[in-house]
Formats: sequence, C-alpha cells, structure tokens
Amino acid sequence: MSRDSESVYRGFTPRPLMDDIRLFHGYMAAVPRVDEAEFQALEATFDEPFTGITSDGTVRTGLYEAPLDPDPGRTGVAAERARTFLDMLDYEDQRRAALQPLDSPHRRRWTNAFTTWLPPTLMLDDLGPDQREAAMDIVRACMSESGFAEIRKVMALNEALGDFVRLHRDTLGEWVYWFAIFGEPGATEPWGWQLMGHHLVLNCLIAGDELVFGPSFLGAEITQIDQGPMAGMSGLQSEHAAGPAFLRTLTDAQLDQAVLYRSMRSADLPPELAGRVDGRHRAGAGRDNLVLPYQGLPCDSLSPKQTDALLGLVHTYVGRVAEPHASEHLALVRRHLAETRFAWIGNPNGAEAFYYRVHSPVLIIEFDHHAGIFLTSEEPQPFHIHTIVRLPNGADYGMDLLDRAAGRTAAAATA
Repeated sequence: MSRDSESVYRGFTPRPLMDDIRLFHGYMAAVPRVDEAEFQALEATFDEPFTGITSDGTVRTGLYEAPLDPDPGRTGVAAERARTFLDMLDYEDQRRAALQPLDSPHRRRWTNAFTTWLPPTLMLDDLGPDQREAAMDIVRACMSESGFAEIRKVMALNEALGDFVRLHRDTLGEWVYWFAIFGEPGATEPWGWQLMGHHLVLNCLIAGDELVFGPSFLGAEITQIDQGPMAGMSGLQSEHAAGPAFLRTLTDAQLDQAVLYRSMRSADLPPELAGRVDGRHRAGAGRDNLVLPYQGLPCDSLSPKQTDALLGLVHTYVGRVAEPHASEHLALVRRHLAETRFAWIGNPNGAEAFYYRVHSPVLIIEFDHHAGIFLTSEEPQPFHIHTIVRLPNGADYGMDLLDRAAGRTAAAATA
C-alpha cells in the first residue's frame, strides 16, 4: 500500500509528512515546532532531585511499609534471567549499554513519545531474535501473564500503526524500544530494569523479595486492528471498559462530584488539559515531583457494589504485575480507600472520548483518550488511548523501597 492509496481508520486518514520532523531511531526525533516547548520543558525536569508526586507538596512517609508475602522464587527468576541475557550479548559496548549503575540518572529519563536525546541504553531492534526474547523474559518474570500479553500487544500495535501510516518504518516498529538493567542482578542487592519507547514505558525495581513496578505507561493510537495481517488484534480494552463500568454504579449526586468537565473538546477545557502532548494527563513523563491536589468523588462512602467496581478498575492496572505483588498493592489501595478520589472528564452518558483518574495516597491511575498524532483527528478519539500508573509519595522507581532497604542495612550494621 502506497502513501497515495486511500487509508482510512474510523473516518480518519494518516497525517501528511511534516517538513520539520524526522523520526528515525538512528537519528532520534526532531520535534515539530508546535511541540518544541513542551519537550524542552520535559527534558529540563530530568535532573531535578527526586521528591515524588504529592497532593500538597509534602511526602507522606510510612505508606508502603506493609511487608509483602515472601516470594524469593519469583524475584530470583528475574535475576537469573537478567544474568542469562547479559551473558548472551556479543559485544562489550552492548553489555555496557545494557548494564547501567543503579544510581544512573537515566533511570528517571523517559518519554512515551520519541527520545530527543540519545539514551545510553540498548535498543532491542539492534539485537538478534534470541537476545530480544531473553530481554523480554526478564520483563515476563516480573509481570502477570495477562500483563505481559498486554505489553506485547502494545509493541505489535506500534508496528501496526507504522504499517497504516506508511511512515517512520524503523521507528514505528515492534522492537524499537530501549532496554536497560540498572544495578547487578542478584538475590540481595537492589537492582531493576527499564523498557522505554513509543506508547510503552515500564520501570521495575527489585530488592530481595520485594518488587516495585512504576511509573508505567501503556498506550496505542490504533487500539483495534480492522484489516491486514494483524486484523482482530486489540489492546487496552479492559482499561477502556473499567472506567465507564465504575461510573455506571454512581448515583446522580455522586456523578456531580466525580465529573470535572462534561466535555473532552479542547475548546471546553482549560489549556493545561487540552495540549497535544499530554492531553488530560497530569502525571506523565517529567512529572516526578508533581503536586496534584485531590479532585472528584471521595470514595469513603461507596456502597459494597461500588467498592467492588472501583477495586476491579484498580486491579485492571495493578494486576499487570506478578503475584504476590499485585494482590499486596491492591490490599494497600483498599486500606487507603477512604482517602481515594475518582475523577472523570467527558460526557458521562455517551460513548464519546473520556478521561478518568483514580488518585490514592499509594496509587495514581490515569486513562485518557487522545487526539491524533499520526492520524488526522483534532479532538480526542476512543481509538487513541494513553494510560499511566504512578506510585505517589516517593515510591516511583522504587525510591521508597531503596530508602527502606538502606535503612534495614544500616540497622543491621549497628545491631
């Protein structure tokens, strides 16, 4: 299919090639002039000291100290697979790119778009099939089977988008993702990994039996494939359904509290909620120290049915992670349900695009329908989905876990 042929998806065609952009991963991205300021602001945040997302500028401590059920086998498998992957690398520069120090500043440098800097990490597209699968085996060890299947769909949908728009063949691809291990994988000392690229960012930190997964970003501009070799594939449909399912349980009075704006049209929203890059998202890339006040419906007086629906929504996201870590995080959210808020943007009675947020002291979930980047939709569309999971109050990137691990080591040394 050539660029001259008629390509239409849900009423929209690919955007024309922009004169001021080049998205070839060998050269990185030239950001369109319309978005330059936002990307420059993003990069300016990378070297800020880490605080964590808070509701009022003050980090609450002691939120994540509930012990996990011990499962050394699961985290031990991840470490073993990481060592196997490193041993499979053929060249010293590959190993140096794949294995970064734990305190590397690149652990917090990520984007769900295209990097405008050259990450020092390893591009999966530059590896052989067995090496790529070995890298993904590390990711699989830290995720549930359904969670791992979803991220593989996101990677495939990235290639499907490239097939549809007929542009950026070596960037809109299944394996155009940066991967790195941070710290030496082992049984006792903390270590982690990051997978980063278009519409997919995963950060994982492991210390002994404990595992922290976040921030994470999953998205796709075409979420359901209608034709071609991938016809029938779809992604992020559970996330799409979970928000409206909870919304349908609410009374009219509760809806009035939950709904922040009843339209997703850019003209009906304040400028900070109508940008091309972040859309309605508040906790995206570069927002590690965001102050995000609580908004929406307080969840302290939900009925049992409503509570089940909300926790079902939460499980859609935390259930991407391996057990027992997913169940423990869900229990942590339940313990803080009285402090949790649910917010919605969009028509609560229609099938149009929407945004929702779950904001807890120990979890932030954001779901957003985006306008077109590669397609010509100027307003948000249900087929372009972005999702974000954040761990507020200092737990993103496992920072809280690192502090606790260091504290335990210091206590043991003085005992």
